[in-house]
Amino acid sequence: MRVLYVEDAVFLAEAVKHNLEKQGITVDHVNNGEDGLEKAVDEIYDCVVLDIMLPKLSGTDILKRMREKQIQTPVIMISALSEVETKISNLEHGADDYLAKPFKTAELIARIKALVRRPKNININTISYSDLILDKTNATLNGEQLTAKEVEILSEFIKSPELLINKEHLLAKIWGEDGFGEDNYIESYISRIRKLLKKIKSKTNIVTMRGLGYKLTDK
Repeated sequence: MRVLYVEDAVFLAEAVKHNLEKQGITVDHVNNGEDGLEKAVDEIYDCVVLDIMLPKLSGTDILKRMREKQIQTPVIMISALSEVETKISNLEHGADDYLAKPFKTAELIARIKALVRRPKNININTISYSDLILDKTNATLNGEQLTAKEVEILSEFIKSPELLINKEHLLAKIWGEDGFGEDNYIESYISRIRKLLKKIKSKTNIVTMRGLGYKLTDK
C-alpha cells in the first residue's frame, strides 16, 4: 500500500510516517501544498492524507484540483480546524474522510485501510433505478463523476428504492463496523447527492423520514 502524506509539521509528520511504515505502508511525505499537488497528480497512490493548513497551497485546494482532474484516489483531510462547517466543506469538495487533530496514529491507519479496502468493491457493474444509472466501474451517476463514498451511498439507495434506510445502516455499511463516520458526515453526503440529482434533472429524490432515515423515490 502506498500513501501520500502532505503535512508541514515536521515532528508530527516524522512520527506518523514512522508508525505507518511499521504497518508495512509505503509513505511519500512532502511538507508543502505545491509539492503535494504535483505528486498527487503525477503519481499513483492508494490513499492521500492532506493537512488543510499548508504553505504555498492549502490541502483543500489540492483536493479540489485532484477532483477537477478526475483523480478519484481516496483522500483523508486532517486539520486542527474542528468546526462542522470545515468538515462539510471538504466533504463536499470530494474528501472521503476527515480527521481532527490531535489524533491517534492507530485511528489514521484504520481509516486508511478502510478507504483502500472499500473502493475495490466499486468496479463491479452498473445498476439503475428510474432515470438513474450508476456506473460503479467509472464512479459516475448519469455521467457525473462521484467520489468513492458517494458511489457506495448511492449504491445502497439504488439497490433498495422506496425503502427506508437509516443512518446506522449507512454508517456501518460505508464506514464499517468500526463506525468512524459521524451523523453529520452522512447528512453532508446526502446533501451533496441531492444537489447532484437536481443538476442532472432527475425525477428522483432522497427524502428524509424524520427520526427514521432516508428513502430514494421518484414519486
